[in-house]
Amino acid sequence: MSDRFKSHGNTLQSPPSGGAPITPDDQLTLSVATRALNVATTGDVALRTVDGDTITLHIAAGSVFPIRAIKVLASGTTATGIVGLW
Repeated sequence: MSDRFKSHGNTLQSPPSGGAPITPDDQLTLSVATRALNVATTGDVALRTVDGDTITLHIAAGSVFPIRAIKVLASGTTATGIVGLW
């Protein structure tokens, strides 16, 4: 398969090119900082940003929410089916 955009730079404005499921964990730091989160069920996502801020967001199911996260916390997270995109 050809990729017409292979020679274009991968910036924060470009669509994510990878992703993986995230299991919320109060101790675990993600191996890759996210560019966005997607959730299967609407709910709160407690997280730590790349700047070190700890915040809780309410994310609707199916939406792609742009956020640079390094940790998704179990405490305070009610959303399920969380996927990190990068």
